[in-house]
Formats: sequence, structure tokens, C-alpha cells
Amino acid sequence: MVRPLIFTIVTLLHIIIIVFVAFNMDAVILPEEPPAGVMKLVDIEEDIPPPPEKLPDTPFTNTMESIAETMIETDVITPPIIGYVPPARTAEPEIEYLRQHQISKIPELPEDQIVRNTIYPPIAQRSNIEGVVYLELFIDRTGNIRDVRILRENPPNRGFGDAAINAFRGIRGKPAEANGEPVAVRYRYNINFRLN
Repeated sequence: MVRPLIFTIVTLLHIIIIVFVAFNMDAVILPEEPPAGVMKLVDIEEDIPPPPEKLPDTPFTNTMESIAETMIETDVITPPIIGYVPPARTAEPEIEYLRQHQISKIPELPEDQIVRNTIYPPIAQRSNIEGVVYLELFIDRTGNIRDVRILRENPPNRGFGDAAINAFRGIRGKPAEANGEPVAVRYRYNINFRLN
């Protein structure tokens, strides 16, 4: 008898709550927002800068008296400047570098000096990384290395490329030959970096 009574009371409470919520829904609904107004896009004129100030119309004088009036006296005596004209630079003629397949004798490079100049990149050495760099050397007809370019560096960004380029600083070899004559050549060369 107690169970049906509790069940009836709980059911009535639920009905009362549902009715109360349903009839008081107006209080829960949010108030209406005011309607959006119409916005107009208007071009804004940019500020026009004022005209530049006009310099006073005074004649330019380059006399010793006018310069002397504006000079500041100092204790340091500077030596007079004698008109120095740098020597005219003569434009170097464009060097035509032959490709490797166009030469009959490859250039001779001092291998022992290149090995001495090659410094293993510290970051790669600490990480126990070995690598190889493929270079293109631009060697003129006197044996001077004019330019060194990295064709490929494996692995990249470990310092091998810079170390390989630095190994050729101050290096001079015997030039390549084509038909018995010294010629400028684009010569491919690789440097292997191996841990001992």
C-alpha cells in the first residue's frame, strides 16, 4: 500500500513541475535583440601631406670666407687632402669555362693541401655523421680556382658544404688542357668526410 502511494505522489510532482515549466516558458526566453541597423561604407579621404617647405632664395656661395664662418675650431690638425683619384678599373673579360667533356686533360689539384685544409664540421663530428659534398670548381687557364659551387651536399645542413668550400681557399693547381693548350674549365670534384 505504501508503494502505490509513493508512486502516485512522485507522478503528481512530475506533472506539476512539467506544467509549471511549460506555462512559465515566457520568463525563460531571452529578450529580443534590437534589429540590426544599416551600415554604410564611406570612403575616407586620406590626409594630403602639406607641400614641402620652400627653401629661402639665397645664392649658393662656396668661398673660403663662407666656409670659415661655419667651421668649428678644434685642437686636432688634420692633414690636407690631396686630390686622390683611384685608378680606373679595367673590366675583366668574361671567362669562358669549358665543360669537363670538352677538355683533353683534367686539371691537377694538390690533393694533400686540400686534405690539410679540410676541417670536419664540429656539429657533424659530435653527432658521428659522415657525409659527401659534390662541388663544381671554376678553374681559370692559369690554375686559379675562381669560384666553388655546391652541387649537392649529403646530408644537408650539417656544415659539410661550407667545410668543402673552405678547403679550396688559397688552392692553386695546374690548369686543364684542350688540344695541348691551357683552358678554363668547370670541373666537378667531390669531398668525402669520413670519421677515423
